[in-house]
Amino acid sequence: MSKPRLLNREEESLPLERELLVRMHDLMVKARVLEERLIQMYKQGHGYFWIGGPGEEAFNVPLGMLMKKGQGPAYDYLHGHYRQSATMLALGEEPIGAMRQMKNVVTDPYSGGRNFAGHFSKREWNIAPVSSPIEIQYTMAPGTALAQKRHGGDGISIVTGGDAGTAEGDFASCLVWSSRKGNELPVLIIVTNNKWGISTPAETQHGETHVADRGKAFNMRTKTIDGNDPINAYLELKEAMEYVRKERKPFLMEAMVSRLYGHSSASGANMVGNEQDCLTVFEARLEKHGILTRKEMDDLRNRYSEDMAAMARQVIQEPMPGPETIWNHIYAERK
Repeated sequence: MSKPRLLNREEESLPLERELLVRMHDLMVKARVLEERLIQMYKQGHGYFWIGGPGEEAFNVPLGMLMKKGQGPAYDYLHGHYRQSATMLALGEEPIGAMRQMKNVVTDPYSGGRNFAGHFSKREWNIAPVSSPIEIQYTMAPGTALAQKRHGGDGISIVTGGDAGTAEGDFASCLVWSSRKGNELPVLIIVTNNKWGISTPAETQHGETHVADRGKAFNMRTKTIDGNDPINAYLELKEAMEYVRKERKPFLMEAMVSRLYGHSSASGANMVGNEQDCLTVFEARLEKHGILTRKEMDDLRNRYSEDMAAMARQVIQEPMPGPETIWNHIYAERK
């Protein structure tokens, strides 16, 4: 195996190897093009609702890259939410699955055409089903973390959610049950703060300076980071994960991110001009340091755009679930 090529002298200010930066950029572009394709599918009538994570790629891609993927308590569990597409792609998922769920076709790998877009689940990778009720994943994460603490090893539970949802009691329950003295749990508690709760500005709802400050009352380590910088996010997540893996204690991380297309299709799913675009900023840095040229980055986006357009054409020809399957995958089954 050849050694990874290190950055040259002009690139010394970037603390990650070139191959890692290129891979990170590739996944961020892939995730952005996927979300834009999903929005287009919704607007063309090939889906009835869109909600996703364009603007959060700089944080969600490193999260997926750093996870310990597998099934069972020896591996990481992800209790994610509906803005997690970039994490799924970084773990190795194919984008066509998200399109199939958008269209609600029978080939949808997550719910068989029965759920909202962005509601991922994958038993083989410990991806717990995304749920529509806001933030209930925060009460689920201590459960898998407790199983992991009893099992041993270095697997951890990771839970993500938005800033507005931290007003729910589920978030407080997560802080309580993860931090009991002598019974601390290996949970990485993440809040992606895009400064909005649907249409409500965060500053009109939150009294704390940082959401992460709330963890201090529970004697857990906390940090607020710039989630729009993928290099910073990678390094901060790596450090936090290593702490949780080794100490078997919780860590509360708040990542400041952007919301480029509004909350969901309910608010129009249109580009918001005054939000920072993490991909644009990252590409400018890569070009400045000679990691990638503008042409290489444009070619990559064009290639993904063509690939996903072809996937979308395939998906819209696939069948919807038949009415005879209405009782499948629920408690009643075929009774």
